[in-house]
Amino acid sequence: MKASKVAYKPVGLAMGAVSGMVAGAVFKQVWKRLGHDDDAPDATDENRTWREVLSAALLQGAVFAGVKAAVDRGGAVATRRLTGTWPG
Repeated sequence: MKASKVAYKPVGLAMGAVSGMVAGAVFKQVWKRLGHDDDAPDATDENRTWREVLSAALLQGAVFAGVKAAVDRGGAVATRRLTGTWPG
């Protein structure tokens, strides 16, 4: 395993945790802007419709994937700028 890959591992883990928190905050804002006053529904919330539960889950997944990809890519680019090698 390359040294840059090993050195990047703890940085990648920390960035993953931060991206999860950022994605959660982004999702809450998007959910509110779509006209929902309440928090996103849980799958077992019997007072919510299938449509609302599945829409929230799909949106949340898309937001988390997008934020994670952006953070991972930014971290890899920053690592290459600092070390001259791509961490992947």
